Amino acid sequence: MSTRAATPNRREQILREAARLFAERGFHGVGVDEIGAAVGISGPGLYRHFAGKDAMLAELLVGISERLLTGGRRRVEEAAGDPRALLASLVEGHIDFALDDRALITLHDRELDRLRDEDRKLVRQLQRQYVELWVAVVRELHPDVGEAEVRVAVHAVFGLLNSTPHLGALSREATESLLRRLAHGSFGALSG
Repeated sequence: MSTRAATPNRREQILREAARLFAERGFHGVGVDEIGAAVGISGPGLYRHFAGKDAMLAELLVGISERLLTGGRRRVEEAAGDPRALLASLVEGHIDFALDDRALITLHDRELDRLRDEDRKLVRQLQRQYVELWVAVVRELHPDVGEAEVRVAVHAVFGLLNSTPHLGALSREATESLLRRLAHGSFGALSG
């Protein structure tokens, strides 16, 4: 299950191009005219869709956090109490995100502090809830491991999976396979 919609509408096209441009040149290095040109409209035409660049950045970073959490919750429901299936599904979903939304990972790393306090707090709140989904399932699979250690392991796996903006030598299929093995191996090491 990808974190992206199948056919992007104009608003989604604008966000996708804004994310790409912000990731390449930084939030302050990109003007609305460049974003507009990337989607075939004038810079001022963007204001029909967004109040400005700040609103685009907020929607990008809050939006991906919401999609990850919503997808994680859906995976919990679909797993129907099977923790191994749930962890595998969470890993697959995060790998899809990490490979499909590399620009958003870069954007989050570089530009989160540019958000208004309210939006930044919302992103962090959504992220904490997403982490807790993972912590719960990993603790179920490794009941003898303390919560603090499991939480560190979850964050370490996120770091591993979110390293995709720095990868590029392998095909998508090979990268997916490697990331899957590394993530599950990392969690397996908790019982070692």
